[in-house]
Amino acid sequence: MSDLKARLETDLSAAMKARDELRTRTLRMALTAVKNEEVAGKRARELSDDDVVKVLAREAKKRREAATAFADAGRAEQAQAERDEGGVLDAYLPAQLDDTELTALVADAIAETGASGPRGIGQVMKVVNPKVAGRAEGGRVAAEVKRQLTA
Repeated sequence: MSDLKARLETDLSAAMKARDELRTRTLRMALTAVKNEEVAGKRARELSDDDVVKVLAREAKKRREAATAFADAGRAEQAQAERDEGGVLDAYLPAQLDDTELTALVADAIAETGASGPRGIGQVMKVVNPKVAGRAEGGRVAAEVKRQLTA
């Protein structure tokens, strides 16, 4: 079992004992998503910590999108609940890159690949994605690569 999955299970037990409904609900949902990912595909497999982080990042993104949708629909209470769940998940994810760090990583990748113009976006993304690995959303990375290559 991966260390992160074990930590999620331990924290779930602690949250249940403390009667913390938000953490209990969120951690149950996260563990369910991890277990579903483990049995998805042709045969069951054990997820690594990196795989668990990807699952948690996907779940956190769902929470952000749902919070935005609820807020746009005028349902502030549900939007806040989604934000709260996202906050619980964020504690298990690596620290997100700020804009200056992301800009520097993309600039280094552009220099490394020698790419120029919009045609080089794919090359640069192949180099940047492993370096970013869960610390920034793909759309944000792609936007920065596009901005630097078209500027």
